[in-house]
Amino acid sequence: MRINGTVSSRLKDLGAELRQGVSLTEKTSLGIGGSTDEILLRRYESIPEVMRLLADESIPHRFLGGGTNVLIADGELPYVVLHLPASQSGMSVEGNAAYVDASADLGGMVTFCAKRDLGGMEGLIGVPGSVGGALRMNAGAYGTSIGPHVREIELYRAASGELETLRGSDIRFDYRHTSFAPEDVMLRVKLELPRRPFKEILASIKVCNEKRRASQPLNQKSAGCIFKNPPGGSAGRMIDDLGLKGYRVGDAMVSDRHANFFVNAGNASCSDMLKLIDDVRERVRCAYGVQLENEVIVWQN
Repeated sequence: MRINGTVSSRLKDLGAELRQGVSLTEKTSLGIGGSTDEILLRRYESIPEVMRLLADESIPHRFLGGGTNVLIADGELPYVVLHLPASQSGMSVEGNAAYVDASADLGGMVTFCAKRDLGGMEGLIGVPGSVGGALRMNAGAYGTSIGPHVREIELYRAASGELETLRGSDIRFDYRHTSFAPEDVMLRVKLELPRRPFKEILASIKVCNEKRRASQPLNQKSAGCIFKNPPGGSAGRMIDDLGLKGYRVGDAMVSDRHANFFVNAGNASCSDMLKLIDDVRERVRCAYGVQLENEVIVWQN
């Protein structure tokens, strides 16, 4: 999708930066994705006007966070991508409350809070991506998830077309799912965290990091877990028990370290990865009668 000069000029007036012909292989942890124009939303207060401009010009768009839980189609994409520039200093603490920009790195936020004796999210230290992505998916690991700590979220609300602040109690946080609309854009969050000595938090972080290093393909291109765990079960264990570690379609491969991680072992295409996902899902369905649900978000044309 390409944006014309008139729209580009109006975006500039709104403080949004247009980057043309961006390859999304460089924006995703899987290293898969086509190319399109990218709009960097540098001024939060102008986001409603940017959205109205895109609607008026009938320009389809999608919002890309940290790019760590998404599988994007190949080739020229029929939509532009909206992106919040990474935050360098958008974190602060007041008492037990942490105020964090959604574009901040999730692991960096956990460390920032830990150094100020605020814990409760140690399990998220190695989860890649942004705070906004963690909020959208209610990210969790090792018995920890972000949702229970949320007290307020500032966001662009697609339903109203305006910037709003929601209370945590207004949001439904389920397992790897929330009540946000696809076009809602998280901007900033207030978290309430339990106070713990830094040394205790650091010890818990080390335990989580050791578990992750021992079981996950951290040095390969992946999107984390491909499937959600079914109720009372483990997607990874079922895939492993079927002997599918190392199974591949082209350069898309089931990790030999963690069976619910699918990796780009070279130059995998989106179609390779989708075929691998479908093959594994069907084998699990035939063997166990369980229909696995994607945890990875798929953007198709």
